Amino acid sequence: GLDKGFGFNKGFAAKYDLGDEVGRGHFGYTCAARIRKGARKGDAVAVKVIPKAKMTTSIAIEDVRREVKILKALAGHKNLVQFYDAYEDNENVYIVMELCEGGELLDRILSRGGKYSEDDAKSVLVQILNVVAFCHIQGVVHRDLKPENFLFTSKDENSQLKTIDFGLSDFVKPDERLNDIVGSAYYVAPEVLHRCYSTEADVWSIGVIAYILLCGSRPFWARTESGIFRSVLKADPSYNEAPWPSLTPEAMDFVKRLLSKDPRRRMTAAQALGHPWIRNYNDIKMPLDVLIFRLIKAYIRSSSLRKAALKALSKTLTVDELFYLKGQFSLLEPDRNGCITLDNIRMALTREATDAMKETRVQEILVSLSALQYRRMDFHEFCAAAVSVHQLEALDRWEQHARSAYEIFEKDGNRAIVIDELASELGLSPSVPLHVVLQDWIRHTDGKLSFLGFVKLLHAPAQLSKQGQD
Repeated sequence: GLDKGFGFNKGFAAKYDLGDEVGRGHFGYTCAARIRKGARKGDAVAVKVIPKAKMTTSIAIEDVRREVKILKALAGHKNLVQFYDAYEDNENVYIVMELCEGGELLDRILSRGGKYSEDDAKSVLVQILNVVAFCHIQGVVHRDLKPENFLFTSKDENSQLKTIDFGLSDFVKPDERLNDIVGSAYYVAPEVLHRCYSTEADVWSIGVIAYILLCGSRPFWARTESGIFRSVLKADPSYNEAPWPSLTPEAMDFVKRLLSKDPRRRMTAAQALGHPWIRNYNDIKMPLDVLIFRLIKAYIRSSSLRKAALKALSKTLTVDELFYLKGQFSLLEPDRNGCITLDNIRMALTREATDAMKETRVQEILVSLSALQYRRMDFHEFCAAAVSVHQLEALDRWEQHARSAYEIFEKDGNRAIVIDELASELGLSPSVPLHVVLQDWIRHTDGKLSFLGFVKLLHAPAQLSKQGQD
């Protein structure tokens, strides 16, 4: 038979009086309870009760184990439901958490007749983005972000918002992709339906929540689940009906950049907090973004030609685009000469990581950046390393960016290149008929990179890493 022992504490009934049911989840139900004895006697808590009879597979048992592990790992964020302890007896597992008495975000949306003012929407979204950015730097994807899974701590209008229900969450390593389809149809990201996704999928769900908050209707809708999935994959949300025309252009840009169907073009949670629409709201502190470590890793492994191309591109960034990079760079606390080393990254990660994540997560990221060990990076190089080509491509002004970057590259970076060398730069296999493919990318007059070749080169490592994975 299955081993349903978790090693959690015994003696739940002696410590708590179980009260009324306050909610139902995937596997169990949640009740209010009171503490029976000790310093906090009489205090109210929430208890998630998961019947062992429902755990019919080893996967179900593993899910419960993981949920408790994630709650422990993420302890300490102000927008995260506080975890107190886990108990078990022969019948049930009991997860004891803080009781949030302010109701679901969903109910507040409905009671307001659907729409929020931009400022009220900001106050909700800042809290959601903060907690999700925190989960992502710890290497956790929530996978079920929706208005039912955010509770207010009290009935008060300005009450704090808390994320609950990590029952579908999972740990994800920096370069890992998950493949199981979980979540709720209206909020599920396109790449989840394609079974290849990571932390970006949570940001899509926040985009759906933002759309609903601002206009009161769902961006993707159909009568059946398969219809909703089709809409998520194919349809573009409408921004023509009221109230969109009366909202600020920044608000619409914010939502569109969360609801980008290509996860590589989507903003991260940390970037969203630096977006012009939201960044001046009540002194937001930008969190460390896990994306910069992925990009820096790809940059360190790039050829000198690609580094030159990225440096040229980074010189064309606007004030808004630099705002985020400056914020990230200062979180790494550069030295007096304005440089960072692997040590700065280690310290910044250690500062951000919860106790549970210090051993595993921080190590994984540092190992992936070990090539930085004997070198330092100033802000200019950091911009070249941490700029996301895909995200810039999503902007209307990408063409201008790329053209002016190419002009800079022409002055100090472009050089003659032979076809075989370019092919290996781009990770093309020798079986490809190279001359046909590459003739547009090299100028016939002087054998240097053409504009097309330059843009291809900016994208190079994506192709390189693909080969490594497939």
